[in-house]
Amino acid sequence: MNKDTFKRAIALTGGIATGKSTVCNLLKKDDFLIIDADLIAHKLLDLHHLSIAAMFGQEYVKDKKVLRKKLGSIIFSNEKNKLKLEAFIHPLIQKEIEKEANILEKTKKVYFIDIPLFYEKMHYPISKCLLVYAPKDMQKKRLMSRDNIDRSLALLKISNQMDIEEKKNKADYIIDNSAGLEELKNEVEQFIKEIL
Repeated sequence: MNKDTFKRAIALTGGIATGKSTVCNLLKKDDFLIIDADLIAHKLLDLHHLSIAAMFGQEYVKDKKVLRKKLGSIIFSNEKNKLKLEAFIHPLIQKEIEKEANILEKTKKVYFIDIPLFYEKMHYPISKCLLVYAPKDMQKKRLMSRDNIDRSLALLKISNQMDIEEKKNKADYIIDNSAGLEELKNEVEQFIKEIL
């Protein structure tokens, strides 16, 4: 992978339920372009629904669409399944991100690549990383209410990612999302001033 592909890119990451989507929306309002790894993953899963059915069973696919929630239930709780899916899908995601990055580099502007597992799995030669941060306890509460799940499932999902404090130590920029939306908007504005 070529470093020049990502010359103007800033990786955007966080933990589950730390508010990455909200930050992405705020950045879009300021006319920043964003490549969304999750969106790419969803498209690719559906595109390769036959392979997913062959790997995990037909019951995880319906009408040429992968039933992501159902598939998630056997991915989060089983390391072997998780690795099998990642080995298949991550190289495809990477290829697509590179393709989109090549297009955005031509704009000669800073842009973001939203990669939830930037520190865990996907090794991109992106020199700067922005972390959307919220403490673990808040992550857990938000996740329970957002996905309507119990505490143990929330903790299982959180434990599938690198600890948020560890990510905080690695990040070049941090947007703290532990207060309310107004504070978050201010954090985003400060960050934009810093990078422009």
